[in-house]
Amino acid sequence: MAKPQEKVSFGQRLKQIGLVFRFTAKQDKWFAPLATGAVLIPLALTVVAVALWGWLWLPLGILLALLCLLIVLNLRSNRAMMNAAEGQPGAAAQIMENMRGDWRVSPAVSSTTQMDMVHLVIGRPGVILLAEGNPQRVRGLLGQEKRRLAKVIGNAPLYDYVIGQEEGELPIRKLRMTLMRLPRNLSGKDVNSLDKRLKALTSRPQMPKGAIPKNLRPPRGASRQMRGR
Repeated sequence: MAKPQEKVSFGQRLKQIGLVFRFTAKQDKWFAPLATGAVLIPLALTVVAVALWGWLWLPLGILLALLCLLIVLNLRSNRAMMNAAEGQPGAAAQIMENMRGDWRVSPAVSSTTQMDMVHLVIGRPGVILLAEGNPQRVRGLLGQEKRRLAKVIGNAPLYDYVIGQEEGELPIRKLRMTLMRLPRNLSGKDVNSLDKRLKALTSRPQMPKGAIPKNLRPPRGASRQMRGR
């Protein structure tokens, strides 16, 4: 069962908004002028409305100014995050993990020592492979993953993208919009079933950590008896 989301207090929410403000202002030179305009223009209209029709327009004007500020913050912060993520290894997987909707993300299911990697995403459109790194090397990784996944995905659609700025590549700032526009080929039940099959394919057995349990240790003298045979 999914864990319930932790409640965020009002103070924590304000702190998060402050962090987003500082990050966006540092990354985007147009944010401060646009945010100022988003506040001053509604307030100026509010002053006119108050002068003409009374003080009842004041609360509405303040709320409108806050709404405009939040809209500007949302749009410019998303743009700033995309610009900051450009060229960063693993950025595509991080963006997918923060997207709204039922997206099952497995980062770096295939990778090289040169920081080339392929991420596996399962969603309503089907199976999606996102490759980051050197175009020549990641295309080889994509081919390997396609052959491996073809054994278990059945009739589920398979999409693949190479993240980059060159011709035929997908810019990371267009990643969200591109995937949101894909057709919804699978039902929620199909996504769950496909996710289980692919997890079984990608899972790797690991050695247990810590001391070996006593009931799994060989009896005393067993090693000497084996050497004596």
